[in-house]
Amino acid sequence: MKKLSALIFFFAIFLFIAKGTFAQNTNFSTTYKVNYQVSADESTKVILEIELKNKTSNYFASSYEILTGFENIRSINAQDTKGPLSYEVSKENGSSLIKFDFNENAVGLGNSQKFRIEFVTDGIADHLGNIWEVNIPGVSDQASYDVFEAIVTVPQEFGEPSFIKPATNAKVSGNTLRFTKSDLGNSGISISYGDGQIYDFDLLYHLENLHIFPITREIALPSNNNYQEVRINQIIPRPIDVKIDEDGNWIAKYRLGPSEEYDVRVQGSAKVSHIPKKEVISDQQRNKYLKTDEYWETQNPEIVKLAKKLKTPENIYNFLVDNLTYDEKRVGETQIRAGAANALRDPKSAVCLEFTDLFVALARAAGIPSRAVEGYANTTNIAQRPLSAYKDVLHAWPQFYDFEKQSWIMVDPTWGNTTGGIDYFNVLDFDHFAFVVKGVDSDYPIPAGGYKSEENINDQDVNVSVGTVFEKKNPKLSAYFDFQEKYIAGIPIGGTLIVVNDSEVLSPNQSIGITSDSLTPQTQDLFLDKIPPFGKKEVQIKFAPQSFLTNRSDTIKITIGNETIDREIVIIPFYKSNYFYIFLGVILIGSTAGALFIFARRTGRLHLPRRR
Repeated sequence: MKKLSALIFFFAIFLFIAKGTFAQNTNFSTTYKVNYQVSADESTKVILEIELKNKTSNYFASSYEILTGFENIRSINAQDTKGPLSYEVSKENGSSLIKFDFNENAVGLGNSQKFRIEFVTDGIADHLGNIWEVNIPGVSDQASYDVFEAIVTVPQEFGEPSFIKPATNAKVSGNTLRFTKSDLGNSGISISYGDGQIYDFDLLYHLENLHIFPITREIALPSNNNYQEVRINQIIPRPIDVKIDEDGNWIAKYRLGPSEEYDVRVQGSAKVSHIPKKEVISDQQRNKYLKTDEYWETQNPEIVKLAKKLKTPENIYNFLVDNLTYDEKRVGETQIRAGAANALRDPKSAVCLEFTDLFVALARAAGIPSRAVEGYANTTNIAQRPLSAYKDVLHAWPQFYDFEKQSWIMVDPTWGNTTGGIDYFNVLDFDHFAFVVKGVDSDYPIPAGGYKSEENINDQDVNVSVGTVFEKKNPKLSAYFDFQEKYIAGIPIGGTLIVVNDSEVLSPNQSIGITSDSLTPQTQDLFLDKIPPFGKKEVQIKFAPQSFLTNRSDTIKITIGNETIDREIVIIPFYKSNYFYIFLGVILIGSTAGALFIFARRTGRLHLPRRR
């Protein structure tokens, strides 16, 4: 009897645990039906209907223990076919353990013990801003169950799911999702409802100049990418300029005087989607994202060998999920970044940086363009979805380029590992808010939260909260001419148009229309590249030289979007310009000097030394 009870205990203890090992129990056939009934108050009623059928006449179940996987549960009810069961609840490894004895033993070959357990938990559903999330841990070694079925029911007002993990063969009926054993494998269930998450951010950057001469410092602002749209509400103090680097990051520039130091505060909002937009890359960019770098050792023999074996992004992702071990002891410490090669040598001590660096290196070594992303991760379960730095809630994850989809695809092998197999490859989520993308350089730019000095090393500089409104705004551009008032006929006419983005949002690529009354060309269309918030672009404008005798004024009109500005210029004939008199003076001086030289030679008054 004791032997039987121990078998059942070991079988049950991993029911809701995301990770663990299971000893095959050949004494019973097992049927599990788990119903998750989510309510609008973020609570979930869990109902387990279990049948243990004896495969032998030698064993039967007299008691049962189940480790729920949730720390806090309430409204517990247990019963078998004979009525209510008395139970005990204790805590084990942060999870609630329910123990009970059956009212009557089911003895004999083919007989079944059927029972039902109910409880309520707040650990499954979360309403975060515009998104509802339902996360259910995976079941260890589901192959050991003869029949396993999970049913998730949510309120009608949730609407249609944005994504379902796992998505394969999930049956949808109204507001109910049904997963079979073959659907789930060993992964958990993750479902989201909503079209995008809104984040409000308040970031602090500490800048200092330790030199005795002025320097320029750069900071990386959260920026648009193919998963997110960013609005920068304000930057205090305002930078001298904001540029877009090769990876698409918005880089703000500041000028610091000798021994000067100050803080920069950046506030704004972002809307994050789980569906990536298309982004075509050139052959030059493709080659750039295949190169080796300090932490992406693509030429390391072991990395090259493994990359040839794995070949695809999905295989690389699965290798990391299955072979690296997340090291919680390193979280919160001053981390020494190991890099890809060291992560492969020591797979038992990895954090998100190692998962990311090794993915990038293996992908690049396999000929797949790849980059690293660092930013904020929204998590309500640090154990399952951990971060690399708690104070500033920072996380790292990789992305690869999918040529078929023509898009950068973000994945998260770290969370794929720590959640026990939830799919973070085919669909990401709404919880990853990128601060920087690193593709050209494995160590730059630095994300918000990384601009610290010894005095503020322990300060929390990243404050992100879930918002509800992301106001769509149109970019507002201002432009001014850097042109001369007068131009001389016969000399090329040109100047600089300076376009400033005074708004909170990115100004997209667009054309600039240029017209004039009689200059050549009379009309021009010039390309204006994207301008980040508070950034500026300079556009060179050129016209052909006018005839030397031209004497008139002309109006140059510049049209950007719906706005038109104009500038009047005056073209004067060459003979009315100061250059004309300078030209005459040079000719006069040259002619006089030439005449004197000739006169001196003829009169013999000029003696030139001769060589002997």
